[in-house]
Amino acid sequence: MSNDAKNSRLREMRTLARQGGGAERIDAQHKKGKLTARERLDLLLDRGSFHEIDAFVASHNGEAGAGTNTPLGDGVVTGWGTIEGRLVYVYAQDFTVMGGSLGEAHAEKICKIQDMALKNGAPLIGLNDSGGARIQEGVVSLVGYASIFLRNTLASGVVPQISAILGPCAGGAVYSPALTDFVFMASGTSNMFVTGPEVVKAATHEQISAEELGGAAVHAEKSGVCHVAAASESDALYLIRKLLGFLPQNNMEEPPFLPNDDDSLRQDEELDSLVPDDPAKPYDVKDVIRRLVDGRDFFEIQEGFAPNIVVGFARLGGHSVGIVANQPAVLAGVLDINASEKAARFVRTCDCFNVPLVTLVDVPGFMPGTAQEHEGIIRSGAKLLYAYCEATVPKLTVILRKAYGGAYIVMSSKQMRGDINLAWPGAEIAVMGPDGAVNIIYRKELEKAEHPARQKAQLTTEYREKFANPYVAASRGYLDDVIEPHETRPRLINALEMLQNKRDANPHKKHGNIPL
Repeated sequence: MSNDAKNSRLREMRTLARQGGGAERIDAQHKKGKLTARERLDLLLDRGSFHEIDAFVASHNGEAGAGTNTPLGDGVVTGWGTIEGRLVYVYAQDFTVMGGSLGEAHAEKICKIQDMALKNGAPLIGLNDSGGARIQEGVVSLVGYASIFLRNTLASGVVPQISAILGPCAGGAVYSPALTDFVFMASGTSNMFVTGPEVVKAATHEQISAEELGGAAVHAEKSGVCHVAAASESDALYLIRKLLGFLPQNNMEEPPFLPNDDDSLRQDEELDSLVPDDPAKPYDVKDVIRRLVDGRDFFEIQEGFAPNIVVGFARLGGHSVGIVANQPAVLAGVLDINASEKAARFVRTCDCFNVPLVTLVDVPGFMPGTAQEHEGIIRSGAKLLYAYCEATVPKLTVILRKAYGGAYIVMSSKQMRGDINLAWPGAEIAVMGPDGAVNIIYRKELEKAEHPARQKAQLTTEYREKFANPYVAASRGYLDDVIEPHETRPRLINALEMLQNKRDANPHKKHGNIPL
């Protein structure tokens, strides 16, 4: 065969690999409102940066080529490219080829790209759109999933791992995304579940649709599996690009610094009146966050899940930070099971990847009640406590208003190795709120009082003035300073710069035993 013929054959093979399941199946994919694997990669990666590998791999059950049932690529596109000029490794399942089902060769391709990401210290992004295990290949498919899960686990905390669910993701397949750092879903076209609607109906006689069982809204608001629910596939891919801008390439690097034109010395006078004096009156803590961060740009994570706590990424003076904030506008900002676990996971993610933590505190305590106690609020609260204690990144805390009881301790207090702990002048730091404290301390006096309501009001005022203020904590060094609200942004930025060379470590061990 001549060189021209050989080159022609190569070009034919490349064309064959690029066409996936063929024009008819690509058209069917588009009619569902979904993009193809290669179209998704074009949107995700910098233009012209994608380099594919294993395009000619085919199922080991037969020989590849035209006219066979073993299309080239075996239902997944793998390779690397760049996002904003930074290296990332990617795989994108191709639903047009055997429903994106995972067989032996398909799994081997994903494992290879996982290994490359780990060895070379760059993020791994998986675009999931698959009917699940390839039944025709039997146990080999299950072994393929196990091999992928192992690599997800080994790479955890070493390189950022991001999963996008852009179609079905069912059965064992759900556990790979669940093991990654962030899960994105596209509303209306993606779903995740361990057992599908048909199995649910057979087992429990419950009639439910795939969307109701495991759609984006379900996992973004109820289960917490989804970190970001996007309006469309293109939005999800854009948001992945944005998220990576806050993260380093791996755990040995610092997050990228991004200078901007927002003055690091900027003071916002409206912060002085934003938080109501009445500790029972709600406000939106996101208004505080946006006034503090660069360009008012806050990338929220798990917005719909446990909204009584807010977590997400932003920049302060160009530095990437992770923000954890109680939300007084929802359940008064109380810590319950879901909020504790949401915040704990986010704190640990930031610590894995050297992202400093900024904690904004306005918390009345932990959620009371038999349901919370019986479902494990103690264990969940301990997870958040563990996460903050274990974290060695710079930790900055600002108490905006109230910080009561164990919730004060949990929210990155000084004794949990907080580096800089500040409070606004109206902060109330106490074992419990003044009203509850007076009821306990002066119970007998109030029972005997001629005018108990008037007496209680006077005692509550005295208690608040004596104990529920920031100066008792400041006098013992539990707070580093009490500041006016408008000073907060420059003080936080200065603290971040002061802590740039912070060194802290945990005792040597195989790993800790977080109270799961």
